[in-house]
Amino acid sequence: MAGAREPSMEDILASIKRVIAEEKDIRASAVPPSPDASDDEDVLELDESMAAVSLPPIDLGPPLLEEGAADQSRQKLEALASVAAAAPPPPAYNPLEEMIREMLRPILKQWLDEHLPAIVDEHVKREIHRITGRPV
Repeated sequence: MAGAREPSMEDILASIKRVIAEEKDIRASAVPPSPDASDDEDVLELDESMAAVSLPPIDLGPPLLEEGAADQSRQKLEALASVAAAAPPPPAYNPLEEMIREMLRPILKQWLDEHLPAIVDEHVKREIHRITGRPV
């Protein structure tokens, strides 16, 4: 997955805010929200006969979060989002990390050249013994 990008802090915070707001809206209306028609081309359009059908109210049970706790959490998340938005992006190039990587590369290569064949050989022998039941 080399092309996939990690979600940014802003994306995560926006998602959390959206979930909190959606639950608050659901509880306020007690009717499930309709899907966003702009995201889907195969949307069933309601006509007059379908619009007259009323759905029974949904029993969501007690709220998962008290209103005060939700508001306090929302404020903290908004503060975090504003700090994250103002933070400079990490440097694309870290000179110290690159220097250490270049110093370790020959040492790691030498160690792998000396030890990797024996390690692989031992694991292959163990796996063959496990599968066949015969020592190799």
